[in-house]
Order: sequence, then C-alpha cells, then structure tokens
Amino acid sequence: MIHEFEAELWLWDARRDDSWVFVSLPAEASREIREVSDGPRRGFGAVKARVTVGGSTWLTSIFPDSASGCYVLPLKRAVRKAERLDVGDIAPVRVDIVDP
Repeated sequence: MIHEFEAELWLWDARRDDSWVFVSLPAEASREIREVSDGPRRGFGAVKARVTVGGSTWLTSIFPDSASGCYVLPLKRAVRKAERLDVGDIAPVRVDIVDP
C-alpha cells in the first residue's frame, strides 16, 4: 500500500526542546492504513513503513495521532538537513506500508 502526498512539517508541542518534527498523513490515507493494519500493533500503535521525502528513503514507523485521527510520520534531523527542510515547509512524501 503506497500513499503519495505533500505535507507541511510541524513541531511536536510536547517536546519542543527535543525538536521532534512530523508530517501528518492525509485523513483518507490514514483510514486505509488503519483498515489494513487492524490487529496487534507495535508500541504506540506503530506501523512499519518505507518512506521517501525528496531524495531520501528510509525504513521507519508511522504513529496514530489521537487528536487528529491521522497517522503522523517523524522526520529525523538527517533527512531534514539532507532535503533542506524546516518546520513550516511543504515536502513531497511517499509512504509505503511494509508490515500491515
């Protein structure tokens, strides 16, 4: 299952000192992922994914956000630096669920 979209980078309010930066997956994509990944999940409800942002691809996990109902994707500092992205920027994102 592959989802491609553009999303704005945002800073997690609860951990501003740690600079946790995320993008939110679209509601429709989140609904579809939730449907195929129903059942036992990893910690925090994580779902494994292969992600591409710009020219960077890596294996990671996406997490459900109870406030929005959407999955969120953490963007590690190395990717943000390589792609020259910062909070508020819009990034092209490809999420390929590898472990439903």
